[in-house]
Amino acid sequence: MPSVIKIKKGREKRIKGGHLWVFSNEIDGSPKRYEAGGIVDVYSHGNEFLGRGYINPKSLISIRILTREKDEINAEFFHKRILKALSYRQNIYPGANSYRVVFGESDSLPGLIVDKYENYLSVQMLSLGMDMRRDAILDALEDIFHPDGIVERSDTAVRKLEGLNEGKAVSRGSLEGNIIMQDDGFKFEVDILSGQKTGFFFDQKENRKAIGKYIKKGSSVLDCFCYSGAWAIHAAGSGAGEIIGLDSSDDAIRLAERNAEINGFSKACRFKKTDVFDELRRLVSSGERYDVIILDPPAFAKSAGSIREALRGYNEINLQAMKLLRDGGTLFTCSCSYHIDRESFRDMLVRSASDAGRNFRLMEFRGQAFDHPVLLSMKETEYLKCVVLQRI
Repeated sequence: MPSVIKIKKGREKRIKGGHLWVFSNEIDGSPKRYEAGGIVDVYSHGNEFLGRGYINPKSLISIRILTREKDEINAEFFHKRILKALSYRQNIYPGANSYRVVFGESDSLPGLIVDKYENYLSVQMLSLGMDMRRDAILDALEDIFHPDGIVERSDTAVRKLEGLNEGKAVSRGSLEGNIIMQDDGFKFEVDILSGQKTGFFFDQKENRKAIGKYIKKGSSVLDCFCYSGAWAIHAAGSGAGEIIGLDSSDDAIRLAERNAEINGFSKACRFKKTDVFDELRRLVSSGERYDVIILDPPAFAKSAGSIREALRGYNEINLQAMKLLRDGGTLFTCSCSYHIDRESFRDMLVRSASDAGRNFRLMEFRGQAFDHPVLLSMKETEYLKCVVLQRI
């Protein structure tokens, strides 16, 4: 039987409302007396059952709730949950073979990420509770998908907060180099073992598709922090005449060039290894102008303590990009920093526009793709901002 943990009086409202995390200071008594990774039942101070989950006494997030019922947490449990998550993706992306299958808390599997790349899977186990159930999860994935290979991308710093080591490996099946996947009619070569995140950014799927509304035949496009060129490829496919992609990574530039080649866009797309901050300032000084600019940087705010510095970084790149836009031009500007909320991001853009001496029309305020669903009761599951601005 699972151990019983009670929540301090008056601290259960957020959990009853559907939030899946229990913090160490909300527990009545010390969490350190419980087995790390063990299953616990969570009760209110008044003995109301709130949920069942796993515990990590060394983590600030002590308990992650898996179910609101008294389900047995076993191989069958994970099998059913993954099947349910898969069914949702198959409904929203019928016929697709590459997408995020499991998005942690949003699929009631906190601490687990699974991305599907054609017939390969990339898995991240971000918490102790999931890591301890690794074999059951991998068995379920093999049984459901029959993949050619499963790669574990447990090379993220968040595992350190759980007392776990970082690492990456081919855990099941085999993998021979990069794979080719299809996404919205385009082909992409993906490095699922060593590429950024799990190899590709599925979370921008709908946003990349939206760029076609703002590109006219022959448009000039600047794609900043281009990684493997997904935005650039969509721009080229929408009729852009010249696309320049910027990134500081040699590996990213090689992938971007390869992706332009396999999609037949090598003439339209050109990629440059450079420091994007420096290059934006250089382009402004040289008087360059573009019809469409994309800013899709990595997360600048890794923690709440870095918000101020991150906002300065966002302000700088947006200020320069705004100066580079032609009259009537469009800016797609993004932030994947959870710690920067929508209002803070918008306020920063207002300041950037003022500093640039430009006026803009807010065309759209977009978010993450449908395979990265937002759990209504957990704002932590909403992290991506994508704002579309038009210079007027």
